Amino acid sequence: MEHTPVIGRNKLVAIWLFTGVVMVFVQIMLGGVTRLTGSGLSITRWDIVTGTIPPLNSGEWEAAFELYKQTPQYQHINQGMELSRFKFIYFWEYFHRLWARSMGFVFMLPFLYLLWKRQLSKATIRRLSVVIGIASLAAVFGWIMVASGLVNRPWVNAYKLTIHLSLGISLFVFLTYTWLAERGIEVIEVDRRWRRAIRILIALTIVQICFGGFVSGMKSALQYPTWPDMNGVWIPAIIWDTSHWNSDSLLLYDQSGFMPTLVQVVHRNLAYILAVFVIWFALRWIREQSPAYRWIGFTLLGIIVVQVLLGILVLLHSRGSIPVTYGSLHQGVGILLFTLLIYISIRMKVR
Repeated sequence: MEHTPVIGRNKLVAIWLFTGVVMVFVQIMLGGVTRLTGSGLSITRWDIVTGTIPPLNSGEWEAAFELYKQTPQYQHINQGMELSRFKFIYFWEYFHRLWARSMGFVFMLPFLYLLWKRQLSKATIRRLSVVIGIASLAAVFGWIMVASGLVNRPWVNAYKLTIHLSLGISLFVFLTYTWLAERGIEVIEVDRRWRRAIRILIALTIVQICFGGFVSGMKSALQYPTWPDMNGVWIPAIIWDTSHWNSDSLLLYDQSGFMPTLVQVVHRNLAYILAVFVIWFALRWIREQSPAYRWIGFTLLGIIVVQVLLGILVLLHSRGSIPVTYGSLHQGVGILLFTLLIYISIRMKVR
């Protein structure tokens, strides 16, 4: 990513882009709540226009409920669910989809207007083209993900969920970068070692986010709701059993406990490595950078401490179900950590 000038180009465009940044972050958080409440499969049809209107009377609610009763999730997990409970999970999925439609409305109309008025620079148009592309992919994979849970399995495919989540986070980060480029930021001159360090941190965080998606999709926290050990051991015995290291275990992860265990082991231990590296980076930054930029180091420290604590709370409270509040906050703070690392990278200029 190129470095941006100190003075922004267009205040109106910057405000519009910031609105989009906030809306995308809210959408990701809504997606987390939808997933954690088991609401994602409550709406079985993808009607872009007519789906904007929810059931309005008892007959329409019963019809929607009957469609849900045909899904594996209802038949294997929620058999006997009452209509009132169905309305609760329907609300979160409906709100998630409605917010996505609202984002499209808030984004596209001003975009076309600003394009018509020629208030967008060529660089901004290029960036927004990427934003539109990522948003389109996220929407497509959103339905692909939901469809994976409507046949045979009672939950969405963990790998497709991770792709959908990764696209959503990519959209948020790149839109944030586009906003910063329009708003304008001041670069920080640093030695080359800082550039290497931030790139390593970003790479580790990307891997950690992906494994977080796997952990969430496979609901592996439910198998090991303990910390710091995993049900009394540091690495469960199933990991050492070489008979599980095959493609069937990878693809058919819900038929054995191997993959949920493996992703949990990687996610936990990578979290320790990432936390130590972030703390080291933050303390060095505070000690070596000018006072005007030390807030970056202190913010990094605060975010990583909160993120680790939230991860522990998620594990300890995942008995029977994953805690919605802790799980959503853990996802949100993780995104903020990743975004801050990207922000630091953007501001860096090697001497």
